[in-house]
Amino acid sequence: MPERPQAYTVTAITRMIKSSLESQFQGVWVEGEISNFLHHSSGHRYITLKDDRAVMKVVMWRSVGGTLKFEPKNGQKVLAFGDIAVYEKGGQYQLNCRKLIPVGVGELELAFRQLHERLSAEGLFDESRKQELPAYARKIGIVTSPTGAAIRDMIQISRRRNPSVQLVIHPAQVQGDGAEETIAAGIRYFNDRDDIDVVITGRGGGSLEDLWPFNTEITVRAIAASRIPVVSAVGHEIDVTLSDMAADLRAPTPSAAAELTVWSLDEFNERVEALLRDQAALLGDQVLLARENLRSILGRPVFKRPLDIVNQGRQRLDNGMRLLQASAKNSFERHKNRLSLGLANLDALSPLKVLARGYSVSRRSDNQELVRTLLDIAEGETMETILAEGRLISRVEKVSKNLTD
Repeated sequence: MPERPQAYTVTAITRMIKSSLESQFQGVWVEGEISNFLHHSSGHRYITLKDDRAVMKVVMWRSVGGTLKFEPKNGQKVLAFGDIAVYEKGGQYQLNCRKLIPVGVGELELAFRQLHERLSAEGLFDESRKQELPAYARKIGIVTSPTGAAIRDMIQISRRRNPSVQLVIHPAQVQGDGAEETIAAGIRYFNDRDDIDVVITGRGGGSLEDLWPFNTEITVRAIAASRIPVVSAVGHEIDVTLSDMAADLRAPTPSAAAELTVWSLDEFNERVEALLRDQAALLGDQVLLARENLRSILGRPVFKRPLDIVNQGRQRLDNGMRLLQASAKNSFERHKNRLSLGLANLDALSPLKVLARGYSVSRRSDNQELVRTLLDIAEGETMETILAEGRLISRVEKVSKNLTD
């Protein structure tokens, strides 16, 4: 019987491989394309890196993934830095990723694009959300570093333009980790007050990394949620941040923000003086026009010969009275003639006139109904006959349809 060969247990050989690999491949960079990306509910990120011939499992623990500026997506080419580790239970090796960098585009630039796309879909950059800045702000809140050159420039410009405008500064960190939290806190602070007319937030120029707090979701959402108009003044003119897009007004520099929000007292006084000059000129024109109108009115005949107007009125009144009397007399005669004609017609139609011509009217004695036909009365009944001179009461002896009987 052959001698049994020396063998390792699965656990033993796996641990040997684990020890060998993990000792040799520490702090390595691996380039590949992301596939099967999973952001687990635990916060850990699981990635499969691949190229044309092989694949590798990559794990990014929650503590590391939370520092990512961008969110990995399938199809992205990246550089992953970390340590090779062996997952004993699955018998697989993997890269415990400590840093992930996109290939072909910078990490911050990619993060900028992704956040811009997501917040744009929510409408946070829509023009319809923009608020008008007050024309004459009395108190302005500024969220920035109290020691930077930006605040010094804004104070200097504000004093030059209008010393009566008050500046209230809320200190904020404008660079480095956690800066966005202080910026958002400053914006919320001014929104809790009732005396702030406009808010300025910003800083001087710098690299994309320096300006990054103004490209974060926390800062953008604080600006978008502000009930007070917000002016974003970040960097130099060539720098555009997501805060600029969300703000109600973008100023290219902090100095420009002060110029735009602090109204000029000199310009205001000049406008007032110009309005006063215009009003004085307009009033002078109205006085001249009134004088001309008065002169024209006083030159009319009514003021030169007032009795002529009275006499003309009297004459018109007399003429009117004569016309009225003549019209009334003619109307009376017409109505009188019409009335006489009506009376004559009524007299001609009077029943008495008919009776005077030899006619009579007969009616029953009991109910006074007229006797128009033979059927209206019977033999033995009495009837009353009305003549022109009086009336007759008679009894019907006979009723005959024959006139000769």
